[in-house]
Amino acid sequence: MRRGEPRGHWILLLLGGLALTVLLLLDGYAHGAVGEAPRKDPAHPVPAPSRVASGGPVVNLAGGTPHSLRMPAKTIALTFDDGPDPKWTPRILDVLRRHGAHGTFFAVGAHVAENPGLTRRILREGNEIGSHTYTHVDLATAPAWRARLELDLTQRALAGAAGVHTRLMRMPYSSVPDGLTAPEWRAAERAGKDGYVVVLTDRDTEDWQRPGTEKIVATALAADERGQGAVVMLHDAGGDRAQTVAAVEQIIDRLQPRGYRFTTLSQAMRMPAADIAVSGREKAIGWTLVAAQRTASALTGWLGALFGVAGALYVLRLVLLLVFAHVHVRRVRKPPARPASYPDLSVIVPAYNEEAGIAATVRSLLDTDYPGAFEVIVVDDGSSDRTAAIVEGLALPGVRLLRKPNGGKPSALNAGAAMARGEILVLVDGDTVFQRDTLRHLVGPLADPRVGAVSGNTKVANRGGLLGRWQHIEYVIGFNLDRRMFDVLQCMPTVPGAIGAFRRSVLARVGGVPADTLAEDTDLTMAICRSGHRVVYEEKAIAWTEAPSSLRQLWRQRYRWCYGTMQAMWKHRRSLVERGASGRFGRRCLTYLAVFQVVLPLFAPAVDLFALFGLVFLNPVGPILLWAGFVAAQTAAGAYALWLDGERVRPLWALPLQQFVYRQLMYLVVVQSVVTALLGSRLGWHTIRRTGTFSDVPPQPASAR
Repeated sequence: MRRGEPRGHWILLLLGGLALTVLLLLDGYAHGAVGEAPRKDPAHPVPAPSRVASGGPVVNLAGGTPHSLRMPAKTIALTFDDGPDPKWTPRILDVLRRHGAHGTFFAVGAHVAENPGLTRRILREGNEIGSHTYTHVDLATAPAWRARLELDLTQRALAGAAGVHTRLMRMPYSSVPDGLTAPEWRAAERAGKDGYVVVLTDRDTEDWQRPGTEKIVATALAADERGQGAVVMLHDAGGDRAQTVAAVEQIIDRLQPRGYRFTTLSQAMRMPAADIAVSGREKAIGWTLVAAQRTASALTGWLGALFGVAGALYVLRLVLLLVFAHVHVRRVRKPPARPASYPDLSVIVPAYNEEAGIAATVRSLLDTDYPGAFEVIVVDDGSSDRTAAIVEGLALPGVRLLRKPNGGKPSALNAGAAMARGEILVLVDGDTVFQRDTLRHLVGPLADPRVGAVSGNTKVANRGGLLGRWQHIEYVIGFNLDRRMFDVLQCMPTVPGAIGAFRRSVLARVGGVPADTLAEDTDLTMAICRSGHRVVYEEKAIAWTEAPSSLRQLWRQRYRWCYGTMQAMWKHRRSLVERGASGRFGRRCLTYLAVFQVVLPLFAPAVDLFALFGLVFLNPVGPILLWAGFVAAQTAAGAYALWLDGERVRPLWALPLQQFVYRQLMYLVVVQSVVTALLGSRLGWHTIRRTGTFSDVPPQPASAR
């Protein structure tokens, strides 16, 4: 038993989008892209209380009263901010281990989450870790809730990465005690009340400015002749730290022979160990944060790479389409040789509830300059409206009506082909209007015996309004440029149901119009290509069709097209490994369709979400320039395509807007189709409601250049 169309997967898609959004926001927050303002030093800073500003670099607020602590004589606490960094932290650890020294690492929580193994190494080798907030936020300007969140997240990251919490905290942008401002002191007080020991510094080397190794060493060794101890501030992340690594080596080499010892802050101050083991529950919560942060970081990298690959592929596709369009024009825009005789035609019009436009379709087919004999066969496929009565009421010579029970479009086409007399069969949708010269141009390429079928040029008639313009642009830029390329490469995937000419013998050879896919036109065309016959595109054979007039109707049409195309691709998958014409078709056409009509649209929602994230939370200049460049390239290609088709370029003003609604609808169609296929569900035909675009006056031909 086959299941109906899936519905619940939209909830899964929404949840997936929500999860992706959360991960992107987490990565943005962790790297300072969300919520952090640049550091602004006050014009007139208010100093911290004198008892703190004149005290030591370590402030313990146990009991509510600040106690400043200083390092013992000939004791150095090397402290490193902003890590851990996968490149520079291991090098600093190697130096410390060689010399039997230890240090204190004030880690950024996000970096801890991204480098859990490195965090464990710091502790394993006898060093200690303090908190430097989760995103290096300025606690002096951050609101209290943000400061608490930053410190809590860092503790959870430490719990997940190494199974510990820390008692130590150093505020980003802080330095020596007498440089502490009143807002910084208030932030320090809040941290102290939460149980943290606040650490400042005696000697700020400002190594982040890369002043040179000698300058860093000189600052660290200031006043060492008096044998004073000191807390030395260095950095193990945030840029090129080669000077810092070299400076640490020299500092230890110079001071150890003089009896200095290099130890952690807690040991030097004889305080309890900074690292506190946590419970299994805290480890689990921390592990979740670490896993989410690492996933978010990897995901951002993958999406960035995917964004670049997708952009490059779309640009490559655009360039190839223009190149092949130029080649196609040079090949076909030559004065055609007038055939000695024109073959007999049978025009087959399958019709199901087409009362709105069937009369205009039949009249346009009879109003032709085709010099050969032809007939029009209207196959009423069990219509429940007045379609058959309207055709009978026309009482036009050369028009035959065939009534049959409803069996679907393929059965209607095959029934019409069975009663047709012509050597060439022209298949036309019941909502389509031909120009007077369409049949003559459509049949022309069949003078070449190698050609088995001809695709005409379908144009949107109801192009008023934004949705109509979008579809008009898509038909001219997308479908017709594609068909020019497929013609040159001899791998046409689709002769549209609106207008196509077929040799009767070729149609019989491939078994008629197939009924086991929803895209019978694509399935039939692929079978003809695999049989060794050429399928070509004739730009002068113009057919005007009524496009869907609402987003709902458009969704139903494109859903059927996309699902049916994937069915046809799967049905003809063997052509990928076959030889000859079939293999050429498969490797060229199916690969192209798989990449640009299935795979890339599937990833498009994630890419769009990443682009939106970059636009809102990162530097917006890059995404805006990329988008503007892409739209400009599309506009240029569109202008060329419209010029080739003899159309005005005025509708191109709607092209940028197409990127925000129409494009998303198209790739959601692909998502729905893939899910339907994977679940093995059966898709119904999805009829389109006609509005009668051609009920009164046929559209005018495209303007000539």
